[in-house]
Amino acid sequence: MSDRLLPRTLVLLVLVLLSPLASAGTWGLNDLMQLLAQQKSGRATFTEKKTLSILDRPLESSGELAFTAPDRLEKRTLKPKPETLLLEGDRLTIDQAEKRRISLSLQDHPEVSAFVDSIRATLAGDRAALEKFYTVELSGSADKWQLVLVPSQSRMLAVISRIRIAGAQATVRTIEFEQADGDRSEMTITSVAK
Repeated sequence: MSDRLLPRTLVLLVLVLLSPLASAGTWGLNDLMQLLAQQKSGRATFTEKKTLSILDRPLESSGELAFTAPDRLEKRTLKPKPETLLLEGDRLTIDQAEKRRISLSLQDHPEVSAFVDSIRATLAGDRAALEKFYTVELSGSADKWQLVLVPSQSRMLAVISRIRIAGAQATVRTIEFEQADGDRSEMTITSVAK
């Protein structure tokens, strides 16, 4: 190779290596789902802020979360009032202080099921379950990613317009729900060491 062709060859090689085609397979939805699927359980604390059009200021709550793959999710609200939501398989149980326990089958409530599965399927790294109810878009990198879930069924879209789930590596850090009526909630999650 002549000395005049060497610089051109090096420039061409650098351009090829830096092109989108060369980096297209470095990070994607399958990679994120594999990372999340490796986490078989987890515990965390949360703070949640709900903005409702009928209220002057947001409602704030806090508590604990626990997940055991593939289908057990518990949300224990400690403040301002104790409440426990327990999801095991197809059964959702709600315990509120000084109120009657409510237990229902998700099979009988498909909109609730789709809503719950957005969280459960993400935590379990179950792409097929997510794509059953949502159009899924991933942006960012392994160190700072965001999933945007838009309901693919009109009945669900009438309730939830968008869900944003953000995190780093196999850790979910925030979950935002935008409802069709304009109300929204944002949950900030802090992992607890095992």
